[in-house]
Amino acid sequence: MKRTIPIILALALLLLPVACQPAKEGMTKIELHEVTRSVFYAPQYIAIALGFFEDEGLDVEITTSGGSEKAMTALLSGSADLCLAGPETGVYVMNEGKEDHPVIVGQLTKRDGSFLIARTPSDHFSWDDLKGKTIIGGRAGGMPIMTLRWVMANNGLIDGENCTIIDSIQFNLMAGAFESGEGDYVTLFEPTATEFQKAGKGYIVANIGLESGEVPYTCYFASQKMIEEHPERIEAFLRAIYRAQQWIETASDEDAAKAMQPYFPDASLESLMAVVKSYRETDSWMKDPIMLESAYERLLTVIDFNGELSARPAFSELVDNSFAKKVAGE
Repeated sequence: MKRTIPIILALALLLLPVACQPAKEGMTKIELHEVTRSVFYAPQYIAIALGFFEDEGLDVEITTSGGSEKAMTALLSGSADLCLAGPETGVYVMNEGKEDHPVIVGQLTKRDGSFLIARTPSDHFSWDDLKGKTIIGGRAGGMPIMTLRWVMANNGLIDGENCTIIDSIQFNLMAGAFESGEGDYVTLFEPTATEFQKAGKGYIVANIGLESGEVPYTCYFASQKMIEEHPERIEAFLRAIYRAQQWIETASDEDAAKAMQPYFPDASLESLMAVVKSYRETDSWMKDPIMLESAYERLLTVIDFNGELSARPAFSELVDNSFAKKVAGE
């Protein structure tokens, strides 16, 4: 099945920009819609908490959309100035033939940030354990389920043949579905995965990102109108993100956890420190916001493997690295 998303384009025509709080005095308001709330996006929260955006004259307001399609819909409708979403969403929009499609202007993460959760602990996990089992993998066509299918296939697991992957549960409802008894396994982002384990609701048995290799997993999108009319805002935004990417490279786990803790009020400092340590050790964060064409081509290969690619958009058409290269080169 080739992935199409007419629902996004239809919703974009129907939605009106949502009301928002006015910008702080002397600041430029930026409405940012993120795919979900996760420590996986730590540099973004650090850029706010440590005043990096404020130093650039930006007042960034984050809305958690609960899925890449919803974040993209907000951008297409004009409700968002920027969105943080999986790059596959931009590929789908381009392949729908939308001429004024959004453009990727920066990259935040470079591998899958999810973890495979089992119902019982395992000191000797093997992918063969999933044979005959049911796995909650996310929505069809999304990066979490596509990288999961890629990893599982590389380990001899084929959906519908020797295992079953559930692709009908929305991203933000996966943890609740697993907790209520659905599925033998589920993939979860942090800090949910660690909090699940602490509560005895599930146990981390594998790191999907380490298994899948590097792909441009989550990126910042801007509309072509935004690029044409307010390039200085995109540059300022990415300058703050780059500063945060550099900061987290040398910060202690504790300092990083403390900086982002206001954005995760239900997670303990110890859990956040453990997650920061894990993502740092697995080299999950970009060190600058520049997307590599080789990584983009690997992304298309994963999408194609999943049967969701109707065409391969050119890197130069979907990605504009000019802002990221400028801030990283300053």
